[in-house]
Amino acid sequence: PTGYMENSISYSAIEDVQLLSWENAPKYCLQLTIPGGTVLLQAANSYLRDQWFHSLQWKKKIYKYKKVLSNPSRWEVVLKEIRTLVDMALTSPLQDDSIHQAPLEIVSKLLSENNNLTTQDHESIIVAIAPLLENNHPPPDLCEFFCKHCRERPRSMVVIEVFTPVVQRILKHNMDFGKCPRLRLFTQEYILALNELNAGMEVVKKFIHSMHGPTGQCPHPRVLPNLVAVCLAAIYSCYEEFINSRDNSPSLKEIRNGCQQQCDRKPNLPLRLLHTSPDLVSQEATLTESRLKPVIVTSNEIHVEVERNNTANQKMTANVGNDSEPNLIDCLMVSPTCSTMSIELSAQADRILGCYVEILKMLSDYDDWRPALASLLQPIPFPKDKCLFLSFKLLFFRELKYVIQRFAEDPRQEVHSCLLSVRAGKDGWFQLYSPGGVACDDDGELFASMVHILMGSCYKTKKFLLSLAENKLGPCMLLALRGNQTMVEILCLMLEYNIIDNNDTQLQIISTLESTDVGKRMYEQLCDRQRELKELQRKGGPTRLTLPSKSTDADLARLLSSGSFGNLENLSLAFTNVTSACAEHLIKLPSLKQLNLWSTQFGDAGLRLLSEHLTMLQVLNLCETPVTDAGLLALSSMKSLCSLNMNSTKLSADTYEDLKVFL
Repeated sequence: PTGYMENSISYSAIEDVQLLSWENAPKYCLQLTIPGGTVLLQAANSYLRDQWFHSLQWKKKIYKYKKVLSNPSRWEVVLKEIRTLVDMALTSPLQDDSIHQAPLEIVSKLLSENNNLTTQDHESIIVAIAPLLENNHPPPDLCEFFCKHCRERPRSMVVIEVFTPVVQRILKHNMDFGKCPRLRLFTQEYILALNELNAGMEVVKKFIHSMHGPTGQCPHPRVLPNLVAVCLAAIYSCYEEFINSRDNSPSLKEIRNGCQQQCDRKPNLPLRLLHTSPDLVSQEATLTESRLKPVIVTSNEIHVEVERNNTANQKMTANVGNDSEPNLIDCLMVSPTCSTMSIELSAQADRILGCYVEILKMLSDYDDWRPALASLLQPIPFPKDKCLFLSFKLLFFRELKYVIQRFAEDPRQEVHSCLLSVRAGKDGWFQLYSPGGVACDDDGELFASMVHILMGSCYKTKKFLLSLAENKLGPCMLLALRGNQTMVEILCLMLEYNIIDNNDTQLQIISTLESTDVGKRMYEQLCDRQRELKELQRKGGPTRLTLPSKSTDADLARLLSSGSFGNLENLSLAFTNVTSACAEHLIKLPSLKQLNLWSTQFGDAGLRLLSEHLTMLQVLNLCETPVTDAGLLALSSMKSLCSLNMNSTKLSADTYEDLKVFL
């Protein structure tokens, strides 16, 4: 018969596959031997025929190995068959992901159905399939098997010799752990296994260095995001095990045990700290001692110590008849009877957290990774659950402070700008580590460092100072009172830019400045500048002024200090050598309406300053200046601007369209 086959042939029914090679045989044909006879398959060309031939052979052998390995009798024979299967996959001319994935899935199913294997059998199987793992991710069930081996045998040589290249490939090539969470869990267990070795974190440090490479620039862009995802997920999962999560999501332990469905999980048990009763409340209200004996409450592996003072809790009294019990955040934020609290994890949990936080510290030490790391951590990686958030404050912040300090010391704007919140109305690292913030434990030293680096960059603006005045004026004054030079400068700038409207607050700031030698000196300099500014802005002087070419910032400052320029409306600095530093002098010209900066070195920082102070400016020429989109977008607040020349700048099309809307 010729034409299409009316009935399909199962791969398991094929007894043999051969290429027709006898004389006068039909071209490009395959001969399939089946129980009822033979079938000839004719391809269009030799390439397609060979592809069919190898594919059919592959399918036939795969069914054979599935049948053999589904009912293992002797493990010596099984191990030999696995090695043969791996060799077949490696030598196959077919180029397809399933060629290597199919043997891994067969072995994975074999391991999941046989739980009575010895450790030696485990290691032998892992070594046998190691060649397939060099270019392929392990399937989910096999990842579970690897996780178990890392937990039970962390010091095994298999972890170092076999798992290391597998984890390296995962970190280099994985694009989304959300699609394959078992890969992330395997990576977490592998890192913990390295930490269990004698050298401990030194081995982990060498592994991180191997992922970065010996050069100053890591050649693999996915390594850092994957490492950060692994660390944060491990910290989350660890806290889910020790603090009863309220969203009923599977914890790390549940995922390890294969519990995926909500119906398979036990209901969450709330973290119970206090059992309010009338006797307890009346006892607290009548006690005359200054402080009671600490009350110890244990919940699984969390040890909570709550000290009570002699103040009666009115809210607890009001809720005596209520069946609901106060949670952890209620005890801290609502109840005045809870004065101090500490959460202590077990030694194993603390070691796990310390390992992953230490990795974040290592990542922050690489200069090329620091900008991306700061960007990844800018949205503070904490869940919304307040109970869990408090735990992060007590344990996570303590160690993460080193990473934030590294961000605050980095002079690059793309790094230290990530200390600020990612959007308005949301706290950032700057707020959390400021005095009064939940993470501040150093009397504002880190806060002062962050303010110093931010003020030294393009953030020396009214908006930043106004935010400090509204939210952190008290801490700034306290640090200035202790002689912190950065905070003294902040207070002087608030007075100079008229940030503070209240007269009493201004007098308090002046008193704070005059209480220290550095503050007194800087306040005297401020008064001198104010007198010069008053003289500069006095009515009179020219209405138009042009500086000679090659003039510098110092020349402009010297010129503006020589008389009154209260009437100056048109200033041309074209073809001079002025930079953004001259903006400090330009903002003192109250009547300036036209400014020509053609072919100067005036940049983004200067534009930000002009946009906040020169509200009367109508004409601005930025032709052939090094300004970028970051600075040009600040001009959107200058509503009086009528003419703006941005020829030969780094203006993008998107920024141009945005400016057209605002101007």
